[in-house]
Amino acid sequence: MSASMIAVTNQKGGVGKTTTAAALLSSLHNRGARVLGVDLDPQGSLGFSLGLDIERCATIYDVFRGEMEPQEAISHTDVCDLLPSNILLSGAEMEFNRPGREYLLKTALSKVEENYDYIIVDTPPALNLLTVNAYVAVDSLIIPMAPEVLSLLGVSQIKETIESVREYFNSRLEVLGILLNRYAARFNLNREVLELAGQIAQQLHTVVFEAKIRGSVSVAEAPAHGLSVVDYAPSSKPAQDFEQLCDQVAGARFPRVKKGGKG
Repeated sequence: MSASMIAVTNQKGGVGKTTTAAALLSSLHNRGARVLGVDLDPQGSLGFSLGLDIERCATIYDVFRGEMEPQEAISHTDVCDLLPSNILLSGAEMEFNRPGREYLLKTALSKVEENYDYIIVDTPPALNLLTVNAYVAVDSLIIPMAPEVLSLLGVSQIKETIESVREYFNSRLEVLGILLNRYAARFNLNREVLELAGQIAQQLHTVVFEAKIRGSVSVAEAPAHGLSVVDYAPSSKPAQDFEQLCDQVAGARFPRVKKGGKG
């Protein structure tokens, strides 16, 4: 079976994309899946969050420039294989202007995808060439949102990009769901946002995930330890919520491992 490829995307920053990508990678790894993380954000947060020194390793930028094969550029962590990025990728829009530039990531991943069960792509907070590359390469999208009205406004702009990519590059692209991060049901605004998110999900022909990620200081602390919140604080509320998300995304192929190590 070929790898399932998922991009975590929202052009608004600060909605928990990297936290979500890192948590999914950790949770899938803990369930026995072979996983590859791909960082398309020039800030390099995914690699940093999982303990890589992103200034001293090969990156996806080297692959896009044709200076390195994808397999050579992959770093290995305790949790997953990783194609990291750093600030050099920020010039991609200007530098990669040749025909077919939308397929840079798809071409790279086609050379390694058979080695993995899941490939999780973290995207930049923008609807640019890098984001389009992610949408062209993957099968499906997860759209994290913070419980703020402004976070919702951006999602409607994603709709146009998704429809364009479906029409011209990748007809199979689907939205797995909208994920509410830093969610607290006791606040009125959160409940209003949930209602709005449901309306946007309908427009995107998708759902709001049942799993809603609660806030915790452990989410902020985890990256400094080079770990996802799932591994840093496995009993925390966010870690439990991300496990529920992983159940929804991949539970059929990779069920949660029971305490004691039995499947």
